[in-house]
Amino acid sequence: MTSTLSIPLDELSWRFARSGGPGGQHANTSDTRVEVRFDIAASPSLGPRQRARLLERFGPWLAATAADTRSQARNREVALERLRSKLAEALRLERPRHPTRPRPSAREERLGDKHRQSARKRDRRPPARDDDA
Repeated sequence: MTSTLSIPLDELSWRFARSGGPGGQHANTSDTRVEVRFDIAASPSLGPRQRARLLERFGPWLAATAADTRSQARNREVALERLRSKLAEALRLERPRHPTRPRPSAREERLGDKHRQSARKRDRRPPARDDDA
């Protein structure tokens, strides 16, 4: 399902229900809403770190639903993709940020830009009046 994790389809449980929304008579007769559930706690496909990370984030179960289309097959694909993206997001590790400092030349450039901008605005002002004249 992700680059470091592959889950066999037999570890997933599927549930189908009637989907709400438009569809006319078709919607009243077919179970097109799809829910796919993954048992995180009992999965043999997960490593200990992955399991701990997913349990902390989602609990013992992870579910994804889809009722977007009138086709059960398409909703199955959509639900599976949503489950895949949830797992990938939860298992993605953020690289630690190492604080950096601006280079001295970058600091000088920034200050020079500020001086040029202030001079440009100062030059736009009307000249000061002499009240003595």
